[in-house]
Amino acid sequence: MDQIKQRFDEAYRQITAAGSPWEIAETTLEGYTYRAFSKAPRNLREVFAPARLHGDKEFLVYEGERWSFARLMRLADEIGHALLTGAGIAHGERVAIAMRNYPEWLAAFIAITSVGAVAVPLNSWGRAEELEYALTDAGVRLVFCDQQRLEYLAPRLGALGISAILVRGAVAPLPAGAQSLDDFLSMSAGASLPEVDIEPRDLAMMLYTSGTTGKPKGAASTHLAVCQAVTCFECSGAAAGMANPEAIGAMMQSGFAPTVMLAYPLFHVSGLYAVFLLSLRAGRRIVMMYKWDVQRALEYIESEKVTMLTGAPSMLLELLESPAFARHDTSSLMSLGAGGAATPAKLGKLMFERVRNPFPGAGWGMTETNALGSSFTGQAFGERMGSSGFVQPIMELRFLDEEGEELPPGVPGHIWVKSITLIQGYWNRPDANAKEFRDGWFNTGDIGYLDADGYLFLSDRAKDMVIRGGENVYPLEIESTLMNRPDVIEVVAFGVPDEQMGEEVAMVVRAAPGAPLDAATIRAWLGERLAAFKIPRYIEFTTTPLPRNALQKILKRDIRAAFIEGKVGG
Repeated sequence: MDQIKQRFDEAYRQITAAGSPWEIAETTLEGYTYRAFSKAPRNLREVFAPARLHGDKEFLVYEGERWSFARLMRLADEIGHALLTGAGIAHGERVAIAMRNYPEWLAAFIAITSVGAVAVPLNSWGRAEELEYALTDAGVRLVFCDQQRLEYLAPRLGALGISAILVRGAVAPLPAGAQSLDDFLSMSAGASLPEVDIEPRDLAMMLYTSGTTGKPKGAASTHLAVCQAVTCFECSGAAAGMANPEAIGAMMQSGFAPTVMLAYPLFHVSGLYAVFLLSLRAGRRIVMMYKWDVQRALEYIESEKVTMLTGAPSMLLELLESPAFARHDTSSLMSLGAGGAATPAKLGKLMFERVRNPFPGAGWGMTETNALGSSFTGQAFGERMGSSGFVQPIMELRFLDEEGEELPPGVPGHIWVKSITLIQGYWNRPDANAKEFRDGWFNTGDIGYLDADGYLFLSDRAKDMVIRGGENVYPLEIESTLMNRPDVIEVVAFGVPDEQMGEEVAMVVRAAPGAPLDAATIRAWLGERLAAFKIPRYIEFTTTPLPRNALQKILKRDIRAAFIEGKVGG
């Protein structure tokens, strides 16, 4: 085992031992044994409680607005009071949030989960039909929304039996079934949050999966699972600090107040956990973006002295490779976290080259685990670029073959996870629950392995694996390898049908402007680094950005379909 991993292990051992702040003990839930933090909050009301101690300290910067902790919590209290006394929302009833990143999103989430209701954050990129599906599936009776989402839903509110609360914008006259937030709160101005008894096993929220392979599924999480996940993030942060004392010292001596940029959408676990909830508890300031824009991000980093940024690898690459990066004062930026996808080595190198006193990190998790899985920060990231970190202390991982047999270390297999942070299940989906959950374990759909030192490496999504002539080919490996070329901006690889081989590998490449790249050059370059059977048979080029979803993940299924139809290129 390497020395860096030993430092992390020793840090975890100290802070999770009996009597320590993050004491871990075994607990039994529905007949299965899990590792859990003994001192974690019982429910989300307790998670939010530290925010009230920060008073008038600045918490949120948004499009020229500045919100204190006290202002946000006052609004949350008023919304919570109105939900119970005005709207008559019952314990366990689902209340949706359908809006882009706004301060009111945060207040609504705090309020809903603090009064015993279940928060249902919806994908703000969704159109009318997608929103209607989730609202119907979840059995929602009330939704907080912005102007654009209200316009989508207005013709459907009556048929759905849903009331809408417009938080921003002006729709005049308001459609039937809708009212402004001011009107909704008219009888709750200055009200305190009602006292409500919330048990750890009560449902707290329901996040809908992206639905790339069918209808989205509602991933239902209990207060227990969310509280354990938040506590684990805090524990991992403490361990990372203990294992990287020099980097932490440099950050503390920099003179910049901890400030994190919220570039992820709040309906995704990365934005919800890693930025919002952790910052709320820690008293850390957030600079919130309405949506990702690299030029705006650079302006915020300079003007607000942002010290921390967590984003998808594609977002961080766009930032660090931007010609404007050197023209802005980014001296405050130190902590960069990549999540949501495997981190290409190219990104890691850029972090160390272009960020002063870098404290980079990466992690792996998913909606179904409440964002937990693996993580590491600091020196370990630099030593094992491409890894997704160490397994977090309340997570158990297994790596299985197609027949469900355990695989030896270092051999890629289907990743199954067991944790107290797992969702209770998919809402109204007994078929999916029976398929994906087994004896306390959950099938993540990812393929990966642990190396000899305990670093997790992701090979690919199981559904993306290509079987070429009986050989398993992982498109992610091909993509990550080619991304190391400085003249490649984006790349996506996937399988296409082939009569002889079953499947062949195809690739679409977006090269840097003016780069003299052709298919022969790419095949020769990859051939020096990968086995011959992994080299793509088909290579097309595009000059336009590859399509991505709200989480900045490439829409591989759409690109594959367009490729098969001959509509890729140019």
